[in-house]
Amino acid sequence: MSLLPYRHDLQRIVVLNPKGGCGKTSIATNLASYYSLRSAMPTLLDCDPQGASMRWLEKRTRLRPPIHGIAAYRNPLSVTRSWQQRVPQETRHIIVDTPAGLDGPQIHDLIYEASNLIIPVLPSPIDIRYAARFIAELLLVAQLDRRAVRVGIVANRTRKNTNSLSQLMRFLSSLKIPVVAVLRDSQYFVNAAGRGIGIAELPHYQGCEDLRTLVPLFDWLNQWQPPRSATVPAMTDTDVEETPVFPVH
Repeated sequence: MSLLPYRHDLQRIVVLNPKGGCGKTSIATNLASYYSLRSAMPTLLDCDPQGASMRWLEKRTRLRPPIHGIAAYRNPLSVTRSWQQRVPQETRHIIVDTPAGLDGPQIHDLIYEASNLIIPVLPSPIDIRYAARFIAELLLVAQLDRRAVRVGIVANRTRKNTNSLSQLMRFLSSLKIPVVAVLRDSQYFVNAAGRGIGIAELPHYQGCEDLRTLVPLFDWLNQWQPPRSATVPAMTDTDVEETPVFPVH
């Protein structure tokens, strides 16, 4: 296990919008589900005192690919904060589920060291106005460096051919932030959450349409590359002679 700040090979994905009810936990748990299927054990870090991500993880059976969970909202007395938030060495992706009602300093702390920032926005006038204020605060007050942190917006719980979706897409098109996915208002997200799984783990005949809407988000995240400081140095002849060869399975 290793402390998060010293893991240069760790992709830290933060799902953030201070407005409650925009679907942060749904996106975070579906990302954790996806990475559990395709890579080593991901880590799901729940910063929300409501603990929705941890409750989702508790419903997950041992037959499913493992996901490491951290209840960051708890303050354990028996261990230090650093020990509580250590992640397994095999983890390559950490997904951070954030609470509502955050202020500027808290937002800055959450996006510090982030690789990707996902902002879910719902298609309602209230959510659009709130998102506009939040994004302005993010860029100005929190001083987000978009050269270091890739930012993407997810239009969440949308319905085709509705005025609310048209208004949301017009608003999002005015921003210089890419819309990386448009997710449906679908009961399959709810059904999967109730079982501690993600859309990617549903039978194909159930989740295929919603999985297609998630694929652009997965593709966007998979473009991330570790910093150059994490690059493995070239081996010398001595290294080659002394390095054991393991069979490829």
